[in-house]
Amino acid sequence: MNESERHRVIVETLKDQPFSTVKDLTAKLDTSAATIRRDIAKLHEAGMVRKVFGGIATTEGQVEKDRLSARPFEESRMLAVEQKKAIAIEAEKLCRDGDSIIINGGSTCYLLALRLVARSLRVYTNSMPVAAVLGERGTSQLVVAGGELYRESGLLYSPQPDPSPFYASRFFIGAQGVSLEGVTESHPMLARAVERLLGQVDELVVLADSRKFDVRARHVAVSLARISALITDDGLRDTDARMLEDAGVRLIIATSDST
Repeated sequence: MNESERHRVIVETLKDQPFSTVKDLTAKLDTSAATIRRDIAKLHEAGMVRKVFGGIATTEGQVEKDRLSARPFEESRMLAVEQKKAIAIEAEKLCRDGDSIIINGGSTCYLLALRLVARSLRVYTNSMPVAAVLGERGTSQLVVAGGELYRESGLLYSPQPDPSPFYASRFFIGAQGVSLEGVTESHPMLARAVERLLGQVDELVVLADSRKFDVRARHVAVSLARISALITDDGLRDTDARMLEDAGVRLIIATSDST
C-alpha cells in the first residue's frame, strides 16, 4: 500500500470513530509504527487529522460534532494527561482513610482511582475501569453499581435505582463541559447517572481540566450551586474562575509541578 492509499484509509477511519491509536493503525495498515507516525505528521500538517498523544483524532473543524457526543474512554484518557494527573493528586488530598466516597466514570476519575489503590476507604463506583483497577490492585472496600454496561464510556447504568443506596461524604465526578449552567454531558444517560446519586452524598467534587470550559454539551448533570469544589489546572481563564467563585464553588488549582 503506497502513501496516498494509507492516508486515505487513515482519514476514512476517523469517519467511523473520533480517535485511533498508532497501534490500531499499524495493525490495520500492516506497516510499521514509524511509517504511521510519519503519515500522521503529514496529515496533521495538512489539516486533515489532529495529532494527539498516542494517535490521531478528528480535526478542530469537527469540534461541534465532538461536543455533541462523549469521547470514548480510551481516547479521553490520552488527552491532557499531565493536567489530569495533577488534578487527581489534589483530589486524593480530599480523601481521608475510613471515608466513604463515590467515584463516577471518566478518565480523570480513573486517574484518581489509581492514586487510591493503597488507601483504606469505602468506594462505590459505576465505572468499569475504576472498578477494575480498585478490584485488582486496591485495598478498599468496593461496591460496584449494577446495570447494563455502556462500553464507550465504561459506565454501568440501570433504569432502576439501587435497592440499597450507598451514602458517601464525597462524590467525585468528571465533566464533558462546564459552563454557567453547570456540569454538562452530551448523553442524557451520563447526566442521569450523576443526578441519581446526588441525594446520597454530602459534597460534590468536580474534576475538570481547563479545556472543559470551552465545551458546551446539551444535558445539564448538576448546577454550579450544587458543586462543593471544582479541581482544575492552571490553564483556567480568569473569567471562568470568577464564574465559579461567584457561584460559591470552592476552586482548587492543580499545577503540573505537583506531578
